Amino acid sequence: MTSDSNKYSTTAALSVIVANMIGVGVFSSLGFQVMSIEDGGIPDGFAILIIWLLGGIVALCGAFSYAEVATTLKRSGGEYVYLSKLYHPCLGFTSGWISLIVGFSGAIASAGLAIGKYSAPAMGIDVEGGWYVFGFLLSFQKIIAIVVILILSLIHLRGVQTGGILQTCLTLFKMAIILVFCLAPFFATSVNNEGLSVFLPSDKSSSIIFSFSFASALVWVMYAYSGWNAATYIAENIVNPNKTLPRVLVLGTIIVTVAYVALNAAFMYISSFEELAYNEDIGNIVALKLFGVNFGSAFSGVFSLALLSTMSAMIIAGPRVTEQVGEDYALFRILTIKSKGGTPTYAILLQALVAIVLVIFSTFQELIQTLGIILSFFSLLTVIGVFIIRKKFSSEDIPIKTWGYPITPVIFIVACSWMIVSFVINDPIKILYSIFSIILGMILYFFIKKNNL
Repeated sequence: MTSDSNKYSTTAALSVIVANMIGVGVFSSLGFQVMSIEDGGIPDGFAILIIWLLGGIVALCGAFSYAEVATTLKRSGGEYVYLSKLYHPCLGFTSGWISLIVGFSGAIASAGLAIGKYSAPAMGIDVEGGWYVFGFLLSFQKIIAIVVILILSLIHLRGVQTGGILQTCLTLFKMAIILVFCLAPFFATSVNNEGLSVFLPSDKSSSIIFSFSFASALVWVMYAYSGWNAATYIAENIVNPNKTLPRVLVLGTIIVTVAYVALNAAFMYISSFEELAYNEDIGNIVALKLFGVNFGSAFSGVFSLALLSTMSAMIIAGPRVTEQVGEDYALFRILTIKSKGGTPTYAILLQALVAIVLVIFSTFQELIQTLGIILSFFSLLTVIGVFIIRKKFSSEDIPIKTWGYPITPVIFIVACSWMIVSFVINDPIKILYSIFSIILGMILYFFIKKNNL
């Protein structure tokens, strides 16, 4: 039995959710949303605010549903546990496999790449420059990412209490930075040419909102919102989970939705679509325009520190999934070994290794798009699981019931399905990558079962 000293407090659990959600996505997605319609963008201020609000509503509906699933099944591990129990162990194992190679490791890698890009101007480093390692150019952006991944992973190896305190402090720091950006329009002397009219409905707003481009853009938005379910990965490691878990899932999602809508409004008010389009470092662009070259570069460095909370939260949540895999399969038993402080030692180290490999060999945009669609697929299956729970379990065995059932899970299911189908139509190659990753996980599962590993 895990003592309360080795469990995360309500504040720490809430900070894990907020930090997981507010990360790279919201500071990169807008650059791809304001692109031309021909390139898959939705260049309309009203439509962009609607898609961020819609993303928050969908995530909140998911949070209501996850609260029921998590408190009924009563284990850490997120989708790995839920899909194993509700459908089949093969599906659960595959989601755990995806979490390792794409879900958490990929999110850590993308956060690391963003930190490298944001911190470079403050340090006077050219992100395109680097060192040659075995004839391969390793950029300074990637070197910074690797160093940060290693440092944070080592800190979390010390234990739950150390990691929880670090997570809470980093999240509070991040929220302070978010507040600066949200309040910036009230003090900005230089804004976009359209002013507040950029947010008003235009003659093309309606057609954009009901277009395939809008649905595809929702992939970026839902990636930015991914993390609303983060506390479910550490359910057994939270103090009083039946009471705490539903509260932090819903509260965390509401906090982030308000922050996201305000943040994107601030970005579009300060900078024009032309300045933002095709850029993945929106924070840098807005900071430079707000504060000038000198202070703007320094602020970009400060902002890179804010992204540490995202990476830290992933390092907390991800290893709990692989730890649960180790509990169920002898081949991965080493992943269950814990430090004196209660954190899964080898699971953290394995995740760090995979994240570093992804940093070296992947690009930022590839990571984001692949992550968004795969995570949405497994979340979709989990929310459908609410209906399975209602059939399999008696009312007394369901501690927390989904608010708004069945409307809220249906909203989530319809929105995710719409997004996935639209993405398949617009970019089938990315779907093939996702399917290939899923098939590999299934093959590994049946190999393990056949050989009793």
